[in-house]
Amino acid sequence: MNEAFVGQSRSEATIKLPERVHFVAIDGVIGAGKTSLARILAKELGANLVLEQFEENPFLERFYENPAAYAFQTQLFFLLSRLRQFQDAFVQNDLFRHNVVSDYTFEKDRIFALQNLTDSEMAMYDTVSNSLSTSLPHPDLIIYLQADVPTLLSRISKRGRAMEKSIEGNYLRDLLQRYDHHFWHY
Repeated sequence: MNEAFVGQSRSEATIKLPERVHFVAIDGVIGAGKTSLARILAKELGANLVLEQFEENPFLERFYENPAAYAFQTQLFFLLSRLRQFQDAFVQNDLFRHNVVSDYTFEKDRIFALQNLTDSEMAMYDTVSNSLSTSLPHPDLIIYLQADVPTLLSRISKRGRAMEKSIEGNYLRDLLQRYDHHFWHY
């Protein structure tokens, strides 16, 4: 079964959201615990689970090896993948009237794009993103997870993804600042 979109039975729900909350998104820097919390919440809420599909990105491993050469392709792939996932999740949601829990917000992609793209690539990225994302649903509730750099590096190391071995503390510090800025102005 594709774990990127997993339906849960309503009878499994042990907690309930306020009536107005149907879409919960969890966001934060690499290693903050987004996926772990999303899995727990989806199970407890009996919600459909949408997980980031990083392993499907054919450019990601090359990005970690050579960020300057593969940043644009990596970000464009993620943009289109996340767009498709949200569209699929909410078509499914309309059919079954389930809540949705995601381990990312759509805006996450732009935070990473700002971190990794040149000015001209960013302009192209924004043009594509703005034209494609006009009809996407917005989360009713966002949970922003934070952790300090040593904690993030420890968690990244523990999960043992070979492609993430080159992630450095400075990169994470810069991302933390971008995330904080984004959510401060959200």
